[in-house]
Amino acid sequence: MSLVPSESASGAQAVRGGRWTAAPRAAWRLSRVLLHVLYGYVRSWLVWPRLSASGRDAECIRWSRHLLRILGIGVVIQGQARPGAKLVVANHVSWLDIVAINAVVPSRFVSKAEVADWPIVGRMVTQAGTLYLTRERRRDAMRVLGLMAKGLREGHTVAVFPEGTTGTGHGVLHFHPNLLQAAIDASVPVQPVALRYADPVHQVSPLAAYVGDTSLFQSLWWVVSAQGLTVHVHVLPPQATTHADRRALAALLQSQIGSAVMP
Repeated sequence: MSLVPSESASGAQAVRGGRWTAAPRAAWRLSRVLLHVLYGYVRSWLVWPRLSASGRDAECIRWSRHLLRILGIGVVIQGQARPGAKLVVANHVSWLDIVAINAVVPSRFVSKAEVADWPIVGRMVTQAGTLYLTRERRRDAMRVLGLMAKGLREGHTVAVFPEGTTGTGHGVLHFHPNLLQAAIDASVPVQPVALRYADPVHQVSPLAAYVGDTSLFQSLWWVVSAQGLTVHVHVLPPQATTHADRRALAALLQSQIGSAVMP
């Protein structure tokens, strides 16, 4: 199944490397991914609690970049994030986005509450400072917004995906402004980050997009089967939020990131 109608199925199959060569490579990568996740889980108990904030950031960068290498994904970085507190705002293509951002700008993400109960992974993302949102509770968004602003005031970097869902990577979806209010309340800048996945056949790879009825395992299999998959992380100049209107800010960020993701 092609996720992007404009891309040919034969092109995607070529990037996966063919039926016979892709399967052994994918199985090898999957086994290494499992070991790397288990390694991170053990360190989340034995090492992470003793690390300083800067030590955790360095640990996060190392672990995330190594995971991308295991997955066979190259990283191309353009620009540099400002030091100190900031709200990272990025377009959303895949579950890979969190790893890609953490490989460049270690951040505390906002996630659905169920993730905290996931085996192994739940412990790791909790230790990383994830802020959990109970989507079934309408007022819980206000609680999380307060936690975001508090974290920003304390000097942390928090990250959100204002689209609220994943897209194909061809442009961006509408940016919802609500969570941007945390940066305005905390008087910290917003750091836009544009993510684009490419491969030797496609400037916007259909293999990275986690959209529609694609299952997590199917998406993971496509990624580990791919050849030459690269994530381009474009860190755009920070935007001030003093006296900003969140709707106008969301529109500006949508325009900037939308232009930056275009190949």
